Amino acid sequence: MIQFDTVHKRFPNGTTAVHDLSLEMPEGGVTVLVGSSGCGKTTTLRMINRMVDPTSGTIRVGGKDVLERDAAELRRSIGYVIQQSGLFPHRTVLDNIATVPLLLGWGRRKARARATELLETVGLTADAGKRYPHQLSGGQQQRVGVARALAADPPVLLMDEPFGAVDPVVRTQLQDELLRLQKELSKTIVFVTHDVDEAVRLGDQIAIFRTGGHLVQCASPAELLARPADDFVADFLGAERGLKLLSLENLAEVPQGPAPEGGPWTLALDEDRRPLNWRSASGDTAFPVRPLRDGDSLLAALNESIASPAGLVARVDAQGALTGVTSRDDIHEHAARAHGTASVAI
Repeated sequence: MIQFDTVHKRFPNGTTAVHDLSLEMPEGGVTVLVGSSGCGKTTTLRMINRMVDPTSGTIRVGGKDVLERDAAELRRSIGYVIQQSGLFPHRTVLDNIATVPLLLGWGRRKARARATELLETVGLTADAGKRYPHQLSGGQQQRVGVARALAADPPVLLMDEPFGAVDPVVRTQLQDELLRLQKELSKTIVFVTHDVDEAVRLGDQIAIFRTGGHLVQCASPAELLARPADDFVADFLGAERGLKLLSLENLAEVPQGPAPEGGPWTLALDEDRRPLNWRSASGDTAFPVRPLRDGDSLLAALNESIASPAGLVARVDAQGALTGVTSRDDIHEHAARAHGTASVAI
C-alpha cells in the first residue's frame, strides 16, 4: 500500500503543487490520478519514488517512509513508465529491458533471460529484442517501456501518461494489454492521465485533483460517476456520465425473455440456435444482429438495442446459442437501479 499523510509540496518559487494530500493507494490495485494541467498529479506521482521530495507530510510505500530510504535504491525498487518511453537509443531493446536488473547486480545472462521473457509478456516477438528503439513503432516502444519497468518484478509501478503520445487505436490496445498484465501480475499501480475515459477504464479508484494540488474526490469509477462530490467533479467527468456508467456494468444481471414470435420482427436462427439476423414479418427485409454475452457492457447493449429494428438485444451463451432477448427499457432500468442514477441522463 502507498499512503500519503497530509503531504504538502511547495516549490522554491512559491508555487504550491500539492496541498495537504491524504490518500491511500491500495496494494494490488490501480489508482488513477486525473485533473487538468498544473493540478499536481505528476508531482504526486514523482514524490512516491523521490524524484521530488515533499515539503512536509509523510509518504509510505509498504509501510516505510520514503524519506528514510536511499533515493536511488527506492527508484530501483519501483517501476516507472513515462509518455515517451524513455528508452536508451544506443541500446538494443533487450538491453534496455535488462537495465534495472543489471543495476541491481543480476548476472548478464539472468538479466537478458528475464528481458526475453518479458518481451512475450508485453506482446512483442523475440526478434524485437535485437532491434533499437528507433526501429520500433510508438506503441511498440511503449510496450518496451512497460517491460523495462517490470524487469526486476517491482511491487509498485508508476505510469505517467504512458499512452498519451500514441494514436487512439494503439492507445486502446495498450490499455487492453495493461489490463491483461494487471490481472496476471496484481501490481500496485499509480497511473497519471488527463483522459477521463482512460481513467474510468483502467482505475480501481480515481483521484480527481484541481488546480493548486487539492484532492477533490477519490472513489471507484462507478461511485465517482454516480455521485460526484461537487459541480467541479461533475463538470470534469463531462455530460456523458450516464454513458460512462453503462460501460462499467455488464449484462449478467439484466432480465431476458423469449425472442418475439409473430410480431413485425423475428429473430432468425441457424440449426445450432445461433442468431443470424432480424427478419421482417413479410420475410423480404433483414437487419444484421450482434449477439451479446453476459460479460458485455450495458453500453454495448444499449447501442445494439438502438441498432436493432425490434429494440431488443439477442443474448447468447459461450457457444453462441440464443438464451433470450433483453429490451432497451430493461437496460436503462438496471443501470439506474444499480447506481441510483435515475437522474443521470443516458
